[in-house]
Amino acid sequence: MKSQLQYSIYEKLVNEEDARACKAIPDSACKVVPGNFIKIICAQFLTKLGDALINPKVTLPWIMHSIGAPLFLIGWLVPIREAGSLVPQLAIAHFIRRLPRRKWVWVTGSVLQAVCVMAIGLIAMNIEGASAGWLVIGVLTIFSLSRGLNSVAAKDVLGKTVPKNQRGRVNGWSSSAAGLVTIGLALLLAASEFWHWHKGQSFYATSLLLAGLVWLAAALIYGQIDEYRGEVDGGRNGMSQALKQLALIKTDKAFRRFLLTRTLFLSTALSAPYYLLLAQKNAGSSLWVLALFMFASGLASFVAGPFWGKMADRSSRSVMMLGASMCALVGIVLFLCDLWLADWQYYSLLIAGLYFLVCIAHDGVRVGRKTYLVDIAEGDKRTSYVAVSNTVIGVMLLVMSLFGLLTQWISLSALVLVFAFIVLLGVWMAKQLPDVNG
Repeated sequence: MKSQLQYSIYEKLVNEEDARACKAIPDSACKVVPGNFIKIICAQFLTKLGDALINPKVTLPWIMHSIGAPLFLIGWLVPIREAGSLVPQLAIAHFIRRLPRRKWVWVTGSVLQAVCVMAIGLIAMNIEGASAGWLVIGVLTIFSLSRGLNSVAAKDVLGKTVPKNQRGRVNGWSSSAAGLVTIGLALLLAASEFWHWHKGQSFYATSLLLAGLVWLAAALIYGQIDEYRGEVDGGRNGMSQALKQLALIKTDKAFRRFLLTRTLFLSTALSAPYYLLLAQKNAGSSLWVLALFMFASGLASFVAGPFWGKMADRSSRSVMMLGASMCALVGIVLFLCDLWLADWQYYSLLIAGLYFLVCIAHDGVRVGRKTYLVDIAEGDKRTSYVAVSNTVIGVMLLVMSLFGLLTQWISLSALVLVFAFIVLLGVWMAKQLPDVNG
């Protein structure tokens, strides 16, 4: 009965023709694809819910401010959470390659994240001042490293358990579910502004404790994935072999071009916060502005995720190019609107609409590049690709974040325009990538 229900749901999420095709996985793994497909989506949905509750751009800054942490520590939250999970992935991949089944690495990462999130909640309820701030930063660092375990293992498990022509839809439906969660949080935020609900430290601390339970539930579901034993040869030569994986950048032309493309496409994510800053500049720091942008972000993921996912299974390269081109075009439009319509009373609503389009575009870039990276290689080589890619991108994320310093000399909209031209350069690079979906 359970397997019949899983297959019924699976057929609704994947069209009938693709549901019967098993590309790039062993025949023995085909019969358990429906269950694995659903389990991965459910686990990713739960982690997206947890991520929304521990948002480093909203929740964590508020907590840090409420416990009296030094302001300079608040500026470290986003870089530590994002880059901290990417940079050490060569070392993580070295460890993972020694394991025939890698789902347990993901489970371990999820459990560690649950512990870290709960620890931050307990710190927020019991400690104040600089000591509390430093403790949060320390725990967030461990949390970020734990995310690195999930990042490397997730792509490898996905490649081993879901057919090549269905992986984009896993990412797409997970993104859509995450968007639905964000919409709900935005509505709660708007309601709290309208009804003046009390927002004390205990409110956010309790949210983090609940988020920890969400990650534990995700670990429980992911642990039930049916994963066959994989290659382990790549993990037998020590850490020196892991470092040698960097040679892929020199020897693998297609992978090198993908890395350059992905680096340029970081601008689609880096430009997004400046839309919100422009709206705040026009309308002030009212909570409804933040709620509006959260709603736009969630609605974009909810609507666009399945579309991008299905399209990525046909051509993930085309999805990256289309999403990036759309993001660049919206950035150019924003710059022109800021020149001519900055004093319009509905300017903030206009920016929110453009932000909605940027979120749709960025979702396409994200789904496309995730699917492309999983499909570009098979077997143990996939783990190397993921590790090298994420390590390099983690470093480049920190480097490209320095573009924000340009706001000392140019306007916010001009910086968005700079990012738009960088993205267009990435589109030109992506056009020269091999199409791996054929």
